[in-house]
Amino acid sequence: MSPAQNVLSLTLRRRGDDGEPVTSVRQVPAAQAALVLCDVWDRHWSRGAAERVEVLAPVIDQVARHLRSLGVLVVHAPSDTLDFYAGHPARQRALDVPAVAPPSAPIAPEPPLPIDDSDGGSDTGETSMPAVWTRQHPAIAIEDGDAISDDGDEIYSLLRQEKRDVVLLAGVHTNMCVLRRSFGLRNLVRWGLSPVLLRDLTDAMYNPAMPPYVSHQRGTELVVEHIERYLCPTALGADLLPPA
Repeated sequence: MSPAQNVLSLTLRRRGDDGEPVTSVRQVPAAQAALVLCDVWDRHWSRGAAERVEVLAPVIDQVARHLRSLGVLVVHAPSDTLDFYAGHPARQRALDVPAVAPPSAPIAPEPPLPIDDSDGGSDTGETSMPAVWTRQHPAIAIEDGDAISDDGDEIYSLLRQEKRDVVLLAGVHTNMCVLRRSFGLRNLVRWGLSPVLLRDLTDAMYNPAMPPYVSHQRGTELVVEHIERYLCPTALGADLLPPA
């Protein structure tokens, strides 16, 4: 099957008004889909966050490689590190796209997140938060045909030019950058695109010493459930891989 004929089968999970999960299956032509990798940096000021990304990054790369082979556009978005990629063909690809202004619709209202991240969210005790990242995590390959950008307008323009409206989003952190970046879920929804969070390829910044006093894993799950109820569906990156 040629890349133009490849189809992704997405098992989508949303939450009803009662908070219970509802699943559905959507068939999406790969040529209409993009994978955006949010802030999967090489380093982080939180040791716990950095250790989890060390585990996550190779899995993200595996999913990205497979989706790329099917014809999905892979967009690398390691915010605040684009000087590292000056002159890179994937960076130039994003810069060369004619600008298309995103819609100016307001962001839909949603209740507060179900976790308290006001302390910065580290579960390993750090209180200083320097921007120590310098590039995307090296375990994630950047290949021919990919794009690099941390700018929502650039990414929106690229998606419009490529006619890709289904945006799979992986990366960190679920309660922060994944939601709030200019290319994050809230803007993707506002722009009328169809975002899908890959819930097994993300991680929250949450300290179990803060409300609601649950494990770090459960804190991430609570944020995912919030997204499923108020923003967009989620899917499993593992489900997008071919059978072992």
